This record gives sequence, structure tokens and C-alpha cells, in this order.
Amino acid sequence: MAIITPVLGFVGCGPHTPYGNNAAVGKYYSVNGIKLYIEVYGEGPPLLMIHGNGGDMSSFAENVAYFAKKYKVILVDSRAHGKSVDAADSLTFEQMADDFAALLTEMHIPKAYVLGWSDGGINALLMAMRHPDKVIKLASTGANITPDSTALDPKGWLQSQAYYEKNKNRQWKTAKERNSWKVFMLDWNQPNIKPEDLKQIKCPALIIAGDHDVIVDAHTRLIQKSIPGSKLWIIPNSGHATLIEHAALFNKTVNAFFMDK
Repeated sequence: MAIITPVLGFVGCGPHTPYGNNAAVGKYYSVNGIKLYIEVYGEGPPLLMIHGNGGDMSSFAENVAYFAKKYKVILVDSRAHGKSVDAADSLTFEQMADDFAALLTEMHIPKAYVLGWSDGGINALLMAMRHPDKVIKLASTGANITPDSTALDPKGWLQSQAYYEKNKNRQWKTAKERNSWKVFMLDWNQPNIKPEDLKQIKCPALIIAGDHDVIVDAHTRLIQKSIPGSKLWIIPNSGHATLIEHAALFNKTVNAFFMDK
């Protein structure tokens, strides 16, 4: 049984908090034809956390308690993920980024800090490009801007290619199977962002990856170099899950970036 402790007037969070299944704080917002599921923790400047492909808000279990001491942390299940059901037959990163911007509007939050991991990192970049007035600063870890083997670990990309070839003509029987295929296809075909398009990002940006991330090192560096004034942080001895593998250092460093004037 999860332990939920009231702290300073808001629902507490910690290692036992059931992020993604916390009825005490869970809420839906109608956004762009669907209902996005969110949970909010803490008080302070708003901080939107966006998870990766196939995941949900529980991906940030190692981060929320730290940030909730300083920020109003907004966890969200992305469209077609977790409790945010999407019956459509296709999905785009642009659509998802628009969802998050609209969510902030629905919550009467003019703008927020944004932390994104993997697909969430892509969404953070696109939010800053498409809705620059909504993003104060962004931290993006493990993001890519193209869906090919120049961006992704070639071995992993070949595995995805084999899965695609095996299943591309398959007739999925259940809604869950169809949704899983839609989410897979999101990463197979997207994103398709040109490096020069990243120059649209005007807010301070911290681009992060592990030194043995599934994102090719040169690709991460290309993203950072393409964003004016952005900072690069390659975390030693880390894979793709930087925010989990090195949670304490990750939390402290990202917070310092957000708070730096």
C-alpha cells in the first residue's frame, strides 16, 4: 500500500508514491479532442515533465520528490500513453507538443520549465519551437531529431527495422495492440526535424545524453550546436536513462540550470 503524506499543504511524494496511479491528485484535462491524465506535486514555479516512448509519468519516480520541494511539478501521460487514451490511428510529435502547450493553457499556467526524456525530450524541443511563449527553459535528455541510424544506435535501429518488416502488414486484433503499433511507428517514422530548424529555439536549453546512450554522441552534439546559446551535458558512465541511473546528480544539475539567472 502506498504511503501518501500531506506536507506543507500539498500531497507529499517520495519513494512510495504511486506516480501514475495516485487518486489523491490524479486529474484529467480535455485537450485537443482527448483527455490527458496529469498529477501535480509541490508548489512553486511550474515544471512540466514529459516521459518517453511506451512509458508513462512513473518514469520520473526518481526525480519528482526532489523537484517538488522547489517547483509545482506537472506529470502527464502523453497522448496514447498511460491513462491518456487516444483512439486515432496515427500519432505525431508535433501533435503531442501542441497537447502539452494546450494543457498549460487549460491549467491557467502561462509558461513552464520543461524536462523531457527520450521522446519527451523531442517534445520539449518542439514545444520551444512551436510554442516559444510557453517554455521558460528546457532540459532535454536522450532526444533525437531524425529516426535513422545516424541518430540511433545502429544495432538497436536494425532490431527496430526487423520488427517493422515482420509486422508492417499485420492486422492487429485488439485496441491495445493497435495502440502499441501506433506508438512504435511514431519512433520508426519520426521525428523529422532539420538542424537549422532548431535555431527557432530562443529559450535557454540544456541538451543531455549518457556517454553510452542509445542516441549517437555526434547526433546529440549536433542538436546542441544547432540551438543558439544552449548547453551540453554528456553524463559519464550512463546509458539512455540518465535521470534514473544518476538521479541525484541529474536532479541537482538540472535544477541548477533552471535556477541560473
